Amino acid sequence: MGELRIVEFKIFADKNQLGVAAAAQASSAIVTAIGERGQARIIAATGASQFEFLQALVGHSEIDWSKVEMFHLDEYIGLPITHPASFRKYLRERFIEPAGLTNYHLIDGQADPQEVCRDLGKKIAAAPIDIAFVGIGENGHLAFNDPPADFETEEPYLVVNLDEACRRQQLGEGWFPTFDDVPKQAISMSVKQIMKSRQIVCVVPDARKVRLSVTVWRARSIRRIRLRSCAATTTR
Repeated sequence: MGELRIVEFKIFADKNQLGVAAAAQASSAIVTAIGERGQARIIAATGASQFEFLQALVGHSEIDWSKVEMFHLDEYIGLPITHPASFRKYLRERFIEPAGLTNYHLIDGQADPQEVCRDLGKKIAAAPIDIAFVGIGENGHLAFNDPPADFETEEPYLVVNLDEACRRQQLGEGWFPTFDDVPKQAISMSVKQIMKSRQIVCVVPDARKVRLSVTVWRARSIRRIRLRSCAATTTR
């Protein structure tokens, strides 16, 4: 029946409380991994859902960031790092530089996509991931795996097509000036690769995602998904 993992679903009054609580749990996992194995391997997400969480996480002075190796969840194909919607730009400004991370693997959306997938796939497969930070999109996507996602592929990274709902979310959050400006393809970590993580902290703020969060909780807990913690807000 597979390995049973603990699933925790926590609800907070607002996104700031959510970010602080999720950061405390993430910090504990990172410090534990470093203490047990000498380093921590993590996966970082981006997007509006991660703002408060990352801001709180980089403030945890007990983390020795020199012993942390970070992998990147997803990136648009063809988007330069200077673009406001670039997830490489996002991670550099909101996480890598504030934390002082030196060992990280960003997805180059302007390089050959298949070569990027192969290169990152080899690097991430070198050792288990200790903790993954993820969110859930308005259409239910995990990373850029829009439903119906491929749950079976063993490839760590994939080239994916972004559906209309996903692209409209990016427009609605203000990352692009028009719908036509939103890229149609991206490089994404696969669902199976994410689920290989020893622990997952899923940060899902905003009332617009409450119903989706409850649906995911009910379905995934029955299927015994590898979630250690899934957090959502209900008010604002």
